[in-house]
Amino acid sequence: KITFDTKATRNFLANTTINFLGMRKKTYIISAILIIVSLGSLTFRGLNYGVDFTGGRTYLVRFDQDVTVSDIRDALDVQFTEATPEVKTFGPSRQVKITTKFMIEDEGKEVDSIIQTMLYSSLSQFYAGDITYNDFTSDQEGIDKFIGILSSQKVGPTIADDIRKKALTAIIISLFIIFAYIAVRFRKWQYGLAGILALFHDTIIVLGVFSLFYNILPFSMEVDQAFIAAILTIIGYSINDTVIIFDRIRENISLHPKKLLRSNINDGLNSTLMRTFNTSGTTSLVLIIIALFGGEVIRGFVFALLVGILVGTYSSVFNATPLAFDLLKGPKQEKEAAEKAALAPKGKKK
Repeated sequence: KITFDTKATRNFLANTTINFLGMRKKTYIISAILIIVSLGSLTFRGLNYGVDFTGGRTYLVRFDQDVTVSDIRDALDVQFTEATPEVKTFGPSRQVKITTKFMIEDEGKEVDSIIQTMLYSSLSQFYAGDITYNDFTSDQEGIDKFIGILSSQKVGPTIADDIRKKALTAIIISLFIIFAYIAVRFRKWQYGLAGILALFHDTIIVLGVFSLFYNILPFSMEVDQAFIAAILTIIGYSINDTVIIFDRIRENISLHPKKLLRSNINDGLNSTLMRTFNTSGTTSLVLIIIALFGGEVIRGFVFALLVGILVGTYSSVFNATPLAFDLLKGPKQEKEAAEKAALAPKGKKK
């Protein structure tokens, strides 16, 4: 007989009888606090938008020795007097990412050359050895190591505005399709609304985390096209978990139609708890490994996925399902059942 468990995991989270709906008021409060904190941070602190959404030029520059961000920034301020560039360490301490909006409105090809000349004039002093302008700007990798500008990216204001609109449209359309799919599949709009509200909860909290911790955590937390891809991935992952739970609840209702809705929902949550835990746990473990050993470029993307999966798992169990219960008027059903039982004639004593 082939099995995929061990003695330690065989009965883990099996046959649980947790009253999830009994805890829903407390979990609503926890979610409300998280959303308020997230919205507060988004309002007063904002997000660290990447060049995809703001427009500008980005340069990844590598030196032949360790440098400090403050020294690089001071040197650039001398040349870029009209628009102070943003400087961040990107990966090793000898590598920085420079973003500037200087002359971004100009479309001429000579502008790129002008800015690269300004960068060379400002940064050549930070190299231990001599470096020529051609070596600094060349995209040809040397035999021993590569120094100078590793890569560059330019996004004009019009393109940035177009990217913002398309990103927002993609999220709105995905949420609408998900709502319609769940409403049709379960034949009740309440399930669809509960799922969408839980997804809004997940998205706002992920945005709040990125707002709270950018410039604090030691990796890039820019909101760019990769971040939007992470949000869409989180939406798909979270709603998949929610749909599985809803499916089990629907099955319980069809098998036990005389049971109260509360009992069928709690049974559905308990019976899918191990699956939910295993799926989110294994996925999170893989993401942690990628975050620790993967490249600097994908670390922010992986962090967004990790936060989203943890929050999405929580909301599938403690938000989406309890919201469906309340929207389906589960409390009203229980009250009517209790009143009916109270009015029923009692059996005669023998």
